[in-house]
Amino acid sequence: MAGNPLTDPDWAANTTDQVVRLVDNVKSKTTKPAVMVARGLVFGLLGLFLGVFALILLWIGITRGLQAAIEPFSNQARAVYISYFILGGILCIVGLVLFKKRNDGSSSV
Repeated sequence: MAGNPLTDPDWAANTTDQVVRLVDNVKSKTTKPAVMVARGLVFGLLGLFLGVFALILLWIGITRGLQAAIEPFSNQARAVYISYFILGGILCIVGLVLFKKRNDGSSSV
């Protein structure tokens, strides 16, 4: 008799294999997707924060580089204001272009 644990010497090994298969099946359907979602969320947020930090440092570098380029032609205080006006103007132009394109109908969304 295969179902009788007293006469089947492989009963314990077979039962253990079935339990391990069941636990692995449940784990592959529940825990693994949850771990993948959590990893994606953590790495996505980390990438977002590092990207924002890199953009801030890039903007500071552009501003300071523009100030250093203007300083030989003016004093330091005016170079700061001129660089702010130049970069602010560029951002205004970019904003106007994007604002104009918002109702163009050329976007796929």
